[in-house]
Amino acid sequence: MIKKPSFLERLTGTEAYDADEFEHDDMYQEEELDDASMESGDEWDDTPEQEEVEGELPIDMFQTDDAIVIRALVAGVKPGDLDIAITRDMVTIKGQREEMQEVPDDKYFHRELFWGSFARTILLPDEILIDEAEAQEKHGLLEISLPRVDKDRATKLNVKVGK
Repeated sequence: MIKKPSFLERLTGTEAYDADEFEHDDMYQEEELDDASMESGDEWDDTPEQEEVEGELPIDMFQTDDAIVIRALVAGVKPGDLDIAITRDMVTIKGQREEMQEVPDDKYFHRELFWGSFARTILLPDEILIDEAEAQEKHGLLEISLPRVDKDRATKLNVKVGK
């Protein structure tokens, strides 16, 4: 007997399947451990791999009459160790905050500060003048000033007479 497709199946173009006929994929079946791996002690390793996590740098971004300003806290990072890449519509800030391990991990009551590499890419709301951008750091606060392109600016172009 042929089953008539439901309204939803006709609307979406999908076909219903019978759960009893559904065969499990290999990804749902447990992986069998071979004798060699059992002898060598390589069993399931439930410990998560320690990947180096890159932090995201929190920022403030605002505009003045003629510029876009980005501020970020970079305390503990030398200004020369910051990598700032600028395009007409995007800014990327990268760096690394080195941890000074003064006491062992088990002696801490709280650990909330971020240590390690960080990066942040910011899409800008307007085009900027790359060559006029400035960055300064004072007391751990990085401030990047990005002059905006004046799209309303017009100039008169004189036509030269050819010979």
